[in-house]
Amino acid sequence: MRDNLLPQLEAWHEEDEFEEIVNAIMEIPAEDRDYVLISHLGRALNNLERYEEAVEQFLSIEEDGKGDPLWHYRIGFAYYYLDQYEETLRAFETADQLDPGDEDTLEFLDLTRSQVQKIVEVSSAEVDTVVDFDFTDFWDDSEHALEQYVMDDPPTDELIASLEEELVFRLPAFYIHMMKLHNGGVPHSRCFPIGESVSGAKEHIRIAGILGIGREKRHSLCGESGSRFRIEHGGYPEIGVVICDCPSESEVVMLDYRESGNDGEPEVVYVDKENNYKITRLAPNFEAFIRGLVKE
Repeated sequence: MRDNLLPQLEAWHEEDEFEEIVNAIMEIPAEDRDYVLISHLGRALNNLERYEEAVEQFLSIEEDGKGDPLWHYRIGFAYYYLDQYEETLRAFETADQLDPGDEDTLEFLDLTRSQVQKIVEVSSAEVDTVVDFDFTDFWDDSEHALEQYVMDDPPTDELIASLEEELVFRLPAFYIHMMKLHNGGVPHSRCFPIGESVSGAKEHIRIAGILGIGREKRHSLCGESGSRFRIEHGGYPEIGVVICDCPSESEVVMLDYRESGNDGEPEVVYVDKENNYKITRLAPNFEAFIRGLVKE
């Protein structure tokens, strides 16, 4: 049965029928699955973006995989997309030692080392940066702002870690610093320029408020109308975190982690739902976005 199944597994792989591979192997009792079958299963789970399950399968054959560059490559692939870069680097370095010069392995080694370097740079910046932004008169603490946005207490490190785990993204250092001074709210300057129209008039996007770090206020990162709610119920792209809402329910401002990775420094973008979720880049980072806000 096993010998007849292997050609079918390869055929399904070539046809991107990864669910078929998983279903067929899972029908076989666990005690009857050998190294080759579990390798096929782990590869299919990787292709289905079920990385945690893939790691579990690969670890079950770790002893047999120690000398196999493909085992190290495949578990490294899963670790990479789980943002576990220390394990990723170890896996791909071993794969390269066992099979020197493999182009796919070298490509992932470069990507992983780049991500590790970004994390080191961000961590260093957080330690060394002195924020010189003057927040005097920045906030408009109206009754609406205090009721819907502003939280009574600054976020603790434990709360920040909890929300970052829930959101699956590392929050920018400048944003955290800002929220520790004033946790959420409505700024006096709520417009961000985005260029000029054909007639020469200045164009801008307008925000309603900045979401604070917490859960209790409706307009906070994990509140009733927070980031996950807007993404899941509004259909917004899962590129990061909704950081500001807008007067219109069909517009948001988001932290965009597509280039930086989940632990990097995200760009700030504007997403227009009514215009087929068009994404417009606003600023290279959150600090630049805040510094760029102007009064209407």
